Amino acid sequence: MSLVETLEGILARHRRDPSRLLQILLAIQDQLGYLPPPAITFVAERLQLPRARVEGVAGFYSFLHLEPVGEYRVLFSDNATDRLLGNQELLETMCQKLWVEPGKVSEDGLVSVTTTSCTGMGDQGPALLVNGMPVTMMNHQRVNEICELIRHRKPLSQWPSEFFRVQDNICRRDWLLNSELIPGAALKVAVEKGSAGWLAEVQKSNLRGRGGAGFTTGVKWEACRNAPGRERVVVCNADEGEPGTFKDRVLLTSYADHVFEGMTLAAYAVGAHQGFLYLRGEYRYLLDHLLSVLARRRESGLLGSAILGQTGFDFDIEIHLGAGAYVCGEETALIESLEGKRGTPRIRPPFPVTKGYLGRPTVVNNVETLAKTVLVALEGGETFAAEGTSQSTGTKLLSISGDCAYPGVYEYPFGVEIRRILDDCGATDVQAVQVGGASGTCISSYEFHRSIAYEDVPTAGAFMIFDSSRDMFEVARNFIHFFAHESCGFCTPCRVGTSLLKNFMDKLAVGRGAKYDLVDIEWVNRLLKGASHCGLGAAAANPVIDTLVKFRPAYERRLQTLDFEPAFDLDQALAEARQMTGRDDAGAHLTSLEEE
Repeated sequence: MSLVETLEGILARHRRDPSRLLQILLAIQDQLGYLPPPAITFVAERLQLPRARVEGVAGFYSFLHLEPVGEYRVLFSDNATDRLLGNQELLETMCQKLWVEPGKVSEDGLVSVTTTSCTGMGDQGPALLVNGMPVTMMNHQRVNEICELIRHRKPLSQWPSEFFRVQDNICRRDWLLNSELIPGAALKVAVEKGSAGWLAEVQKSNLRGRGGAGFTTGVKWEACRNAPGRERVVVCNADEGEPGTFKDRVLLTSYADHVFEGMTLAAYAVGAHQGFLYLRGEYRYLLDHLLSVLARRRESGLLGSAILGQTGFDFDIEIHLGAGAYVCGEETALIESLEGKRGTPRIRPPFPVTKGYLGRPTVVNNVETLAKTVLVALEGGETFAAEGTSQSTGTKLLSISGDCAYPGVYEYPFGVEIRRILDDCGATDVQAVQVGGASGTCISSYEFHRSIAYEDVPTAGAFMIFDSSRDMFEVARNFIHFFAHESCGFCTPCRVGTSLLKNFMDKLAVGRGAKYDLVDIEWVNRLLKGASHCGLGAAAANPVIDTLVKFRPAYERRLQTLDFEPAFDLDQALAEARQMTGRDDAGAHLTSLEEE
């Protein structure tokens, strides 16, 4: 089949709809391995879009490639907990065995090996993705086996199945994880109450968003229901990109009916007919499973026209794939991505509930939030509100990883103390817990009496544990590198500020730090919080500021002087020239004025 025929077929499957541009580009890359310039030009012409727009979208997402990346694309997860487990050593070993430099394609075009921010496998790391398929529990033996498979060009279908086994690792079940849903049962309860009565039940529950922001679900739904316009949309935010979070992965794997039923419950409350599940690129391996669940629900009359025989209750769900952009976890950036654009957060107001996807009133809820609405329907709003605390009702799923005996997913009623969680997961000699991922809060040992709740320590679900052997400076530095990489670049404060923070931390790491660098870090933090366009920039300095306050010696021992010390090392910059000329004598080095 010619290139034109291939592209025409893909465009036809996507109805030549410009709002499906990201899905079109992903499909083309699946066929060709990357996005060559002729394909970009062809798509732009057929969709009647500026070529710069198409190439701009292709260049925004880290899982889209404008140049070949090899027959095998290996991405090692590089979050803080994977580093604790030795991912760097494993990556270097693989590169040596495959004769490839990190971040580059091998000379024969066979393979590239590099890192990605987080694969959502923190409970079973070190982990990596091979052509989008997750491989967990990496060790040197698996590195050797994978290298042999790649050298012999074995297709992934012929690799050992245990390589791709992803465990749920549910370690503590409570209300949600103990529930067994008969598909349609929650919907029947809601229909009996009527849409207004069902919405009132959600408001009684005081259910708050489980994605981190904690906005009251009933208030959001009511605002969308009352917004002008007839075409409303429900979106499930399954772009679980916060480092250290993986509880949505478990819900999508083993509780997909809860999630899809929750989306349908939301649609019934607000009067929506169209739904999207935005699935992060790292979870693409779940796509076939989720599509099969949707197909079964359609066959059962739980999706489509006249759901449960109710005239006018028409709703269906489509899955859109993300492509590696942390910022798309922010609801307006996610909507931009759904519309086939770069995932740049919007200015608010207007808010999505009044003007969201394609200008329509749109509800965006997290995976866990939607799954919890099933409990509200089956048990009642007042019963749900009686669990947890007055301001944080119900239970919370936590993704526990790091220095503990039993990493995995734990469910607790809101209000549980951090020290109890540490006891349950077998954590000892703990110096700190990062709650809420890179953008969350670093909790020191003297704070372990605090509780998980929106009124005390809020979290989207990440719970990363670090014992006394860990260097909290390096943990914070890993998070800052993450933010600098994931900044969408839209606003100058975030684009420049995260880069400055990264440079400050790298300067301290090599022992060239000065007292004034710590002052400058605090100044950049104030700038980011006050001037950033979205929450990514506002939260970027959190891990540094928290660890500066609570683990300041980890920074001060890296200070070389109390005065200014330049970060640029001219002599080191000449190292490559010395290597090329074969010289390393004293005359090939710069001597500082102090030494002279």
